[in-house]
Order: sequence, then structure tokens, then C-alpha cells
Amino acid sequence: MLTFKDCTLSQLDETFHLTPLQRMAVLESWLTEESEILEAERNYMLTLQAYLQDNVINWNEQELAMHFIGPMFTLVQFSYQHRFNLFAERSLSGTVEGVEMGGKPDGMIATGYREPKKPYFCLQEYKREQDPNGDPAGQALAAMLVAQEINKHKFPIYGCYIRGRHWHFMTLQGKEYCLSDSYVATRSHIFDIFRILKTLKQIIIRQVDSE
Repeated sequence: MLTFKDCTLSQLDETFHLTPLQRMAVLESWLTEESEILEAERNYMLTLQAYLQDNVINWNEQELAMHFIGPMFTLVQFSYQHRFNLFAERSLSGTVEGVEMGGKPDGMIATGYREPKKPYFCLQEYKREQDPNGDPAGQALAAMLVAQEINKHKFPIYGCYIRGRHWHFMTLQGKEYCLSDSYVATRSHIFDIFRILKTLKQIIIRQVDSE
């Protein structure tokens, strides 16, 4: 089995004949769709941001997840009417073009309440800013490829990888994928990150409703 943690973008491109794009309509639509940010949400994000600015260089992966990433996702409330939920380090596996792949993404939004079923979004990795190991983009894309197979290519698959304060969003559709530029959570980009996550929730609601 090809494990997610060992995957790189170069390896996935070569194995599955993928095409990385500089621009992709589904990614641009996701990143630019408007979502309202309430004043209480804005104030809470500023509190999280100040904590991040003080600690991000020294936090390890678990501390970054506990103190910043988790609260950001909780604020969006991805647990939705028992129809889909945000899961952490749950097993995900499948076969992509005859290659068995599997692992435990750091985060995954999938249908299901207690157990993940169909994943729509994969999150990887809570890397430290200093001396990160591995290829978090490749690890996220590997999980997204499996999610695409589970969904039988019906929808684009969304993803994100994080290195310290830097957030990169990703989309996969068929053989093509695209990565965003970095959104820096210690800057005003934090409001863009939150808006993008709120938009993601609405996208997933629409996809679940269409099935």
C-alpha cells in the first residue's frame, strides 16, 4: 500500500499522470465566494491570531492544532445536522488506478456523524514552521485522490495543507489539481482563511443536498 505520509507531488504526478495547474476555476470560485463574518467571529479570530503570533515558531504540530487550527474549524461548526462532520486522524483508504493507498489525514470533512463515510475535504499537515519534514501538499493530494474515488468523481475534492502560519488551499478535479498561494494567518489573511472555511461549509452542504 502507498501510504499518504510517504507521498510527494512529484511521485503522484508521475504515478497517476496528474496535471498541476496555475489556475483552476473551481479553486478560484471557492477562494473568492463571499461569506459574512460576524463581529463576534472577527473578535475571536483576533484573539486566536495574537496567540498564534506569540507562539507559532515554538509550537509543535499538536500544539498548533490544539491552540489555533482546531478553534478556527470549530468556529465554522462543520458538525452539521448529523449529516457531515470534521474528523481527525481517521483511517482513509482506497484504490486509485490499481494502486492501494491509505493513511490517516490530520483532518477530514466527510458525511457521517460518528464515523466518516464520503470525504469532501482533506487537511494535512500540522507542520512546525521550522524544519518541517515530508511533503504536506503531496500528503493532502494523496488523500484527496482516494476521496475522489470514493465519491466516484462526482464532485471536485477540496483540501488544505498548513505549515505554521501558512495556509494553502487545494482542489482536485479528475486529473487536474491546483494549489493556492499562501494565506498567512498572522496577517489580515486570517479573515480570508475564515471566509474560505465558511464558504467550504456551504459548498459541502450543496454537494450533500444534491445526492
